[in-house]
Amino acid sequence: MKIVLLESLAVSQEVLDKFAARLREKGHEFCTYERDEDEDVLIGRAKDADVIMIANMPLSGRVIHSCPKLKFINVAFTGVDHVDLEAARACGVAVSNASGYSDESVAELVICMMLSLLRNVSQVEGRCRNGGTKEGLVGRQLEGKTVGIIGLGAIGKRVARLCGAFGCKVLAFDNVPREENRALAEYVGMEELLERSDLITLHCPLLLETTHLINEERIARMKDGVILINCARGPVVDYNALAKALESGKVGGAGIDVFETEPPLAAGHIMLHTPNTLVTPHIAFASRESMVLRAEIVFDSLEKWMQGNQVHVIL
Repeated sequence: MKIVLLESLAVSQEVLDKFAARLREKGHEFCTYERDEDEDVLIGRAKDADVIMIANMPLSGRVIHSCPKLKFINVAFTGVDHVDLEAARACGVAVSNASGYSDESVAELVICMMLSLLRNVSQVEGRCRNGGTKEGLVGRQLEGKTVGIIGLGAIGKRVARLCGAFGCKVLAFDNVPREENRALAEYVGMEELLERSDLITLHCPLLLETTHLINEERIARMKDGVILINCARGPVVDYNALAKALESGKVGGAGIDVFETEPPLAAGHIMLHTPNTLVTPHIAFASRESMVLRAEIVFDSLEKWMQGNQVHVIL
């Protein structure tokens, strides 16, 4: 088989060579390329591939339809909204993701953002560098706060455990409440979660029904001064509504790792100019440890698919 990796997996060449050698020992062709989102370039690289491997690079229907031998799309990412799944389905192409590789990394960044916003770390660091003091910027503890988690999947559960360790009351909203998770969080309705939570963190997938899930109406139901964290998908939040709420003080702080488009962001992006806002360029999933785990998962997934035992099934 010909396996084409169309973008970097962000691991060392030594790690990648180890996995590539195993494939080549079994007679497979393995080709790697630097990321290029030009569809004509992608078609030229993948037109005779049996397997395409990508991370979060868009893979359009045009590219998929232009690869007649394609049988498997191996996505080194949790979300797959950047892949044209309808085209894959129409072409009979299997799709798997790499769920689980970044649970710890995302959860830790969520906690980092919560603590940084509660303790005004960005502001007091600036004060300290400029000869100032903490005056007017004394922060708050995470202990004793009520944290609302929207989406109690693998990452949401890890966040719940960490918040529990800090002494928080944890609420959760999920479309499919699971009995085994009740030790981690109290399941409540969406409106109750919005009204009771001191901090809200989003861990739901991007679907039609979750687009702008956090909008002006839902923000209005939140506590005054609430802190909102989005390390899920950018379009889950209406950022115009959030910016307005940050400017008014209705929302006391926000930690944003994901946007409507992948960074780099335009200099005028609204979230770059709002008060009490931490912004990071989609890094929650990315740590040295998680990147190695991701590579292990996707190459194991590829091997299992070749054996007729597809795992992490999307299609």
